[in-house]
Amino acid sequence: MQQHTLHSTAAPARSGPLERIAIGVSNWSERWFPDAYVFAALAVMLVAAAALAMGAPVKTVAAAFGDGYWSLIPFTLQMAMVAISGYVVAVSPPASRLIARLAALPRSGRGAVTFVALVSLFCSMFNWAISMIFASLLVRALARRETLRMDYRAAGAAAYLGMGATWALGLSSAAAQIQANPASLPKSLLDITGVIPFSQTIFLWQSLAMAAVLSAASLLVAWASAPGPERARTAQDLGVDLSQANDSLEPRQRPGEWLEYSPLLTLVIVALGAVWAVNEFTSKDPVYAISNLNTYNLLFLLLGMLLSWRPKRFLRAVARSVPSVAGVLIQFPLYGSIAFILTKAAGSDGATVSHHIAEAFVSIANPDNFAVVMGLYSAVLGFLIPSGGGKWIIEAPYVMQAANQLQMHLGWTVQVYNAAEALPNLINPFWMLPLLGVLGIKARDMIGFTFTQLIVHLPLVMLMLWGFSKTLAYLPPVMP
Repeated sequence: MQQHTLHSTAAPARSGPLERIAIGVSNWSERWFPDAYVFAALAVMLVAAAALAMGAPVKTVAAAFGDGYWSLIPFTLQMAMVAISGYVVAVSPPASRLIARLAALPRSGRGAVTFVALVSLFCSMFNWAISMIFASLLVRALARRETLRMDYRAAGAAAYLGMGATWALGLSSAAAQIQANPASLPKSLLDITGVIPFSQTIFLWQSLAMAAVLSAASLLVAWASAPGPERARTAQDLGVDLSQANDSLEPRQRPGEWLEYSPLLTLVIVALGAVWAVNEFTSKDPVYAISNLNTYNLLFLLLGMLLSWRPKRFLRAVARSVPSVAGVLIQFPLYGSIAFILTKAAGSDGATVSHHIAEAFVSIANPDNFAVVMGLYSAVLGFLIPSGGGKWIIEAPYVMQAANQLQMHLGWTVQVYNAAEALPNLINPFWMLPLLGVLGIKARDMIGFTFTQLIVHLPLVMLMLWGFSKTLAYLPPVMP
């Protein structure tokens, strides 16, 4: 009783500068930051206006909008399946027990936020999708602890850190994967860059050092910006439903339901998938295979089936996961339209908006500032076309040609793109959507904490891009 009285009468701990920034931006964004759909629609309007201002005919802009609207449908389904398959695995009895054990480790709300950030950053170096879904489900498990007063917004932002800091420097980097695999390289790009192995991109000591520095900085910011218990807003404060569905199956009522309750079908499908997986990983580079979203999703669905054991439980988990992908399904097509308007709606001079942006940046590049100019360009365009591999195919020919002309290290140029590519993710709702669906909150709830990370990451990344570029010599393209 005496301890409780002392705690309740103690003066609230003073907040640090990063915490004040995070809370201040969060308070502002809750009032002024639009819904993610509105954000995407405004971006469509912006790029359409830019194309029209450059002399593109209205019909051309409209055609690019319509043609691009469905261009991301395969990727949209892949992203939806990332959320669904991750959810199914995580709510299975074995995975739920693992997450519950991990959620019992932190002893304070600020420690919990930092722990989530650590899990997200570590997992992102292997696969960004695993990082996002596993970390978000860990946040929900932590939020269910009644004795832990954790700021749910800060924890959600911590779960997203892998996508905003380190994922593109790890094994799932689409640009590095494309450059290392001759079969993935368009001939126009292959003739410029040749094949660039991982040893010259993600496994450069400079790249590994940058990933380590960014991870350490992210953890420090996550700790320093997380509100203390007096100022924390919990999931309950935000009105988030944290209830867990009853995992027990009701007794079978009809003979026709036998197969729904039997693991027979599960075992047959998983066995077929296992044979396919063995062939996939023995006939291809294993790292490349797991980085393919189709491979990842199928493996996780098969794992979800196996861990759920009975088709009835598996289907029930899938049904519960579907509402979390509503934002993905309706908003990703708008980003397809944005990409097409930027890259296909030519103005009166025959050039597109993306070409003019690239030309403006490349025109001011020289050997001394190339890394910073390239990084800023990649970050700006990444805000409008948030697609790592697809955007690299668009940008790489003129970016890598400029790197050749200026005799810059081609592998490091890929990593410059990768490091800068992650920066806009911290404030762009595009990649947040699957995570927001799992967490049950809006982008405006998290943006104050991700923005706080951005104001630290941006100068830090640019400084490292510039400094490390000085340690690398030009290597001519190596043809297969």
